[in-house]
Amino acid sequence: MSEVQGEGLVGLTEIESAARRLAGVAVRTPLLFADAVSDAVGAEVRLKCESLQRAGSFKIRGAYNFVSQLPDHQAEQGIITYSSGNHGQAVALAGRLRGVRVVVVMPTTAPKVKVEGVRRLGGEVVFEGTTSVERKRRAEAIAEEEELVVVPPFDHRHIIAGQGTVGLEIAREWSDVDFVLAPIGGGGLASGVAAAIKRMVPGAQVIGVEPEGAASMRAALDNGAPTLLPSVETIADGLKPVIAGDLTFEHAEALLDDVVTVDDDAIREATALLLNRQKLVVEFSGAATTAALLARKVDTRGAHVAAVLSGGNLDPSFLAELA
Repeated sequence: MSEVQGEGLVGLTEIESAARRLAGVAVRTPLLFADAVSDAVGAEVRLKCESLQRAGSFKIRGAYNFVSQLPDHQAEQGIITYSSGNHGQAVALAGRLRGVRVVVVMPTTAPKVKVEGVRRLGGEVVFEGTTSVERKRRAEAIAEEEELVVVPPFDHRHIIAGQGTVGLEIAREWSDVDFVLAPIGGGGLASGVAAAIKRMVPGAQVIGVEPEGAASMRAALDNGAPTLLPSVETIADGLKPVIAGDLTFEHAEALLDDVVTVDDDAIREATALLLNRQKLVVEFSGAATTAALLARKVDTRGAHVAAVLSGGNLDPSFLAELA
């Protein structure tokens, strides 16, 4: 098996170690054949349903992999993170499993379903601003004041390794996959998936997908470095970081075959198709990969395609208009 080169890249050994830690914690989510999507794009499409994961998204994989490795004296001080919702819920769950205090800094625009999810899992919610930069700054200030450990949402190798177990499961179940599509917010999921797939199925292409209104990784790749977006606007609230991470950018530059963008109309249409044809409740962020396929952003005709549905925490108020 060929080894991917690149200083600082997460290795397969780290991802396999994360998988062992996650045994009995994270669900091995199904890779479901999607007849409606397959027929529409002329490919065999299977959906990696992280929408069915504990706490409603893939995020528990990275969060638990990070939190479980904290020394007792650090964990006992309590942990804090900053999140638009899914990572916050995952950290709250990981903290509950570890038996430690959890604080989550969320945007004032966070969906009610995600705020309630954090609180239901025992997390304390603090609201701050509307951008990832604002909530990161507030979380770091609270962490210093109260001596809490910061659990980063994406830009840490423990987080990337945990998310990489999604790719590990895809590769083990479908070794002749040709394309794997993963949504990009900060890039932890796409980085981890690519780190696993490129080592286990070297011939497969890994494609990142971002909303047109929040394409921070696309901007980073175009400019050769993480670039602060002046503003972000998309219905995909989980894919709205205003700047890519340094480590996730390194992975994207080295491992991703492309990063494509989709508009909000395509995301909404994909979410409706997944609900009505595949009977899957998927949040807008989680439907981005399906949107990219339906919009023909990647030529997958005749190929074996795995699309990661990253989360299922859809605000119930949208169900009626999508049905």
